[in-house]
Amino acid sequence: MEFETTAVRVWKRLDREDRVAAATKFFEEPAQEVLGSALGAIIKARHLRPQVARSMAPEEQARALGGVLDPGEPVAAALLVALHLGSRRPMLTAFLDALGLPHEDGILKEEADAVPLDEARLRAGVDALKGKFEEPAVRTYLNTLWLQDPERWTGLREL
Repeated sequence: MEFETTAVRVWKRLDREDRVAAATKFFEEPAQEVLGSALGAIIKARHLRPQVARSMAPEEQARALGGVLDPGEPVAAALLVALHLGSRRPMLTAFLDALGLPHEDGILKEEADAVPLDEARLRAGVDALKGKFEEPAVRTYLNTLWLQDPERWTGLREL
């Protein structure tokens, strides 16, 4: 499976509806370490003054950020995580259950690091997603996992 090598490239592949959904989830509980950069992307794209961007309603901020194709690598990575923690959470749980990795509602637990990820286990996880979820959504999820930890998820590229 060919993966994009940056979060920005994965972000650009998403349609506007998915980008707005990701940004909406992001602004529900914004990651403080990238919130300033996210607002900066909106300011730059909309040619706004910073105080105007900060005073926008979260829904408006989400629509604005969803229209930005290059929000920067850290923001794009945070948005991809937000996308999957929103409406795509059932995909996370199905994949992690099939892998046999301990998780809490799609978020890996620390003890998951001790579980080796061989090809058979990864294939079972990918097979659990086929047919249940749309192929572009599965590809985006697997690419996002790989971007978060390329060493741990390197086997996904070989499937």
